[in-house]
Amino acid sequence: MPLKRINTVLAAAFILFILWFGAEFILSPETTAPGFGLPSWPSGDGDGFLIVKGIRDVVMAVVLGVLLVTGHRRALGWALLVEALAAYGDMTTVLAHHGSVATALGVHCLTATLMVVNGLLIMRETHKVAAAPATPAPQPA
Repeated sequence: MPLKRINTVLAAAFILFILWFGAEFILSPETTAPGFGLPSWPSGDGDGFLIVKGIRDVVMAVVLGVLLVTGHRRALGWALLVEALAAYGDMTTVLAHHGSVATALGVHCLTATLMVVNGLLIMRETHKVAAAPATPAPQPA
């Protein structure tokens, strides 16, 4: 399988994962939240902050999806690199608030690192220009 196809499949997988995760936070924040890794969650109206996280993830997935579908490969690579910062930020938040180290590293850090690797691979892709076929010189009749 060519590198470009592998990178496209990986990018699509990240997009679907981010979209699914974000939708879960919007539709069911109280059941999705414990998997984020923090030791405690907001009470009362605090669930709104979890929905904000879900909306952030859905928007990030839509941006990546548009770039993938429209074929803007270099921009997709840059967007993956930049959006990986959100996952690294999530990891830092979990660690700074004495959350689950396993979740911080195994979910957030791993996701961010895979996004960075995929973004770099997509940006590294080269388009091989096919050589123009040699046209024979016109022959006198």
